[in-house]
Amino acid sequence: MANLSRSAKSGSDWTQAELDAYNITVISQDALTFFGVPSLPEPHADQELLANERAADMADDGNAELINLLELAMVPSSGDSAVVDFAVALFRTLGYARRHRVARTRKDIPLLICGEWRHAKADVCLIDREENDIVLLLQEDRRFSQGEISAIDAEPQLIAESIAAFSYNNRLRVIPGIVMIGTAPIFYKTEVTAELEYSIRHGLYPANATVVSKHQPTVPRPNRRWSEGMKPLDSRSHIMRCYEAFKPIIGI
Repeated sequence: MANLSRSAKSGSDWTQAELDAYNITVISQDALTFFGVPSLPEPHADQELLANERAADMADDGNAELINLLELAMVPSSGDSAVVDFAVALFRTLGYARRHRVARTRKDIPLLICGEWRHAKADVCLIDREENDIVLLLQEDRRFSQGEISAIDAEPQLIAESIAAFSYNNRLRVIPGIVMIGTAPIFYKTEVTAELEYSIRHGLYPANATVVSKHQPTVPRPNRRWSEGMKPLDSRSHIMRCYEAFKPIIGI
């Protein structure tokens, strides 16, 4: 692996080859292992969102707006921004973005790789303005709009953004992230080390492996998880439980 090709690439150009070249492995975990809880907590969300599937059935305007955005994000022809718009609205609804924590879109994060400056651009990131830290990254899998439903390409992009965020923060080692396929999330934890950052900066193969953990929520109809997303109430409830369990990992 040490003789694999390495070059100065922006985060949007990362693929599985970059993960191999920098000794990065992704492992799947069940919910209790990933979130570190004995059971998934009840979501702190308006019960109207958990009891009504359609926007037309919502009494609250904010809830209706969120579900309208959800439905737009599930239509491939809506374009890339629909998923981003939904993610930002969901972060606000669930209490991820509030007060000094703000959701930014399309933020460029500098990435020093193989001795050259490049950038990793996050679709959405949550920034703690008191500490000036990036505490959460979200990357859309744009192949969903093309009828492909694997997170293989979005995954390396998210990890590149996490490494760039580690350098940006210069404090937090575990960078939480989400890959969004339509409205269905996959949750990630990337523990970036100084060795990994140094190796990427100089185009070297790290002696120690970096293990990225991920959790893909188990929904009632797994063969339809991407096409249904958070629209059905049973899937919505379970996914919102996962978002609630993710809060301590990002310091909420």
